[in-house]
Amino acid sequence: MDPRSSPTSAPTNDSERVPGVGDRLRRLIPDASRQVLAVYGDGEDSPDCTIVLYEKGDDDAWSEIGQWRGHNGRRGWTVDHHEDDLRTPVGVFTLSDAGGVLGDPDTRLPYDQGESYRVPEGWGEAHRHDFDYVIAIDYNRLRGTPPNDPTRPLGMEKGGGIWLHVDHGDGTSACVSLPESGMEYLLRTLDPDWYPVVVMGDRETLRT
Repeated sequence: MDPRSSPTSAPTNDSERVPGVGDRLRRLIPDASRQVLAVYGDGEDSPDCTIVLYEKGDDDAWSEIGQWRGHNGRRGWTVDHHEDDLRTPVGVFTLSDAGGVLGDPDTRLPYDQGESYRVPEGWGEAHRHDFDYVIAIDYNRLRGTPPNDPTRPLGMEKGGGIWLHVDHGDGTSACVSLPESGMEYLLRTLDPDWYPVVVMGDRETLRT
């Protein structure tokens, strides 16, 4: 069944704006985008966040169709991300490629399955399922390539390999994580024809 056929909540009061996103970032959302995944960080230095998927209807109103608690970088958020700073970059990024250890769960996104996504043994049992499913956040990467493609157009010092992936109950190196059920829902719902993007940052920065 198409997840978009499931019941949705009513549009927000200011229905033509993504809730909690100010003009600065709102202008970066492509006009053609009809799916926005908003990641609301609890605080600038917090690893905790709320993740909400919105869709734009024919009336141009945004409606919430999914919400999960999750995690971002262990040290919070940054507007100037660098490799190993343990912070997640603030901004608006497209979502174009997916993959993981497990097979394609009937996603519309290009999907790359393989053992190369399996986490190293040294990461510990808690992380064993982190990359069962991943969706690449198009920060410092080439769109149209598998999520684990190592190319970094902005240079290695600007970091990369920032994904949506399965949550392990704590902060990440820079990725955004959410429950496996949420990842499955996103993979089955995000539609390239609807130009999905993620808008992410701590709540205060998102509002500016």
